[in-house]
Amino acid sequence: MRAILTLLLGSALCVRGQELSTLSMIQQGVMSKRVSSADKTGGGNDFIRIGNGEKKTIFEVKGAGVIDHIWITMAPDPSVLCRNDVIIRMYWDGKDYPSVESPIGPFFGQGWNEAYNYNSLPLSASPVEGRGMVCYFNMPFEKGARIEIEDQAGRDIDHFYYYVDYTAMDKLPANAGRFHGWYNRQVTGASVEEGENEWGILGKPGNNLTGKDNYVIADIKGKGHFVGVNYYVHSPTPVWYGEGNDMIFIDGAKEPTLRGTGTEDYFNTAWCPKTAFSNPYYGYPRVNNDIGWLGRTHLYRFHISDPLYFNKDFKFTIEHGHNNVLTLDLASVAYWYQSEASPIPAIPNKEGRKLKPFINIGDIHRWRDAWRKSKGNDPALWGN
Repeated sequence: MRAILTLLLGSALCVRGQELSTLSMIQQGVMSKRVSSADKTGGGNDFIRIGNGEKKTIFEVKGAGVIDHIWITMAPDPSVLCRNDVIIRMYWDGKDYPSVESPIGPFFGQGWNEAYNYNSLPLSASPVEGRGMVCYFNMPFEKGARIEIEDQAGRDIDHFYYYVDYTAMDKLPANAGRFHGWYNRQVTGASVEEGENEWGILGKPGNNLTGKDNYVIADIKGKGHFVGVNYYVHSPTPVWYGEGNDMIFIDGAKEPTLRGTGTEDYFNTAWCPKTAFSNPYYGYPRVNNDIGWLGRTHLYRFHISDPLYFNKDFKFTIEHGHNNVLTLDLASVAYWYQSEASPIPAIPNKEGRKLKPFINIGDIHRWRDAWRKSKGNDPALWGN
């Protein structure tokens, strides 16, 4: 029993080497179980339907155990069914509030309403086109667990397939944490004082010592450890979006306990990358193909071997541009464990999740036309 609990729980996540080192151990007092969309009549309709506006429980069990694998796919595809408007919620130990709530795409590492392949240790989106959504986060529960799906997409989910695999056991150890996940989204505003003054293009940049007006990735009350984030950036400007520093406040700190040096630095990269890259712990599975850094970028960072520990509270913030000077469409899903199943802040509603359109060539040309007119429409105007 001790070996299986070490394997399943440990500090809530295990690296692959540790899994292999315990794989040969024969366990006692545990049993593998599954709840899935398999056709219980033995026929071939191995899916469920979820109506527009409907909430459907796909997993509900009593007693103690650990969810160790989730697989989900849906139809129709994202061009018809918006995965930003299908909500997944998870409830632990009989609580009437969720400890996980997020649009299903962003939770599994699929930003906006896009579909693309993505590979990390705890989460992945696999072929075809990222439509196989997979989670390996361990999710312990002592007094039952429930997973709910809500369709807010404005049309039915015609086919919803799923596996939820778990290990049933008599009792969890006293220190088993409860998994939490929270989606946030904000269209940040440019600085009133500086304008969009990134890289000092418009003048001398200001300073940010307190984290005021930073984007919030997580704001947690209680004891636990933070284990990662999917971070989605949509930039309406070609200037680099990532001069914003991470500022993390732990246990009531008034100044950042952990202070970073730039967005790409927190995500373990360097020098303003726009190259698709995937590591088990961090990466850029989706990068923009527009001018400069105009467009959408998905970044992720998982604290598998380096969790961020807190005893009373934990607030993870990040600047939107140095000193919060940029207008950006930011969204994130934060993942952490707490000593007990706790409520999370409300997530943005459907209107609050509405996607911003891309800036295109026509938009840029119209801006140039307005600039030319402001300069008297001289035929020789160049642009600088």
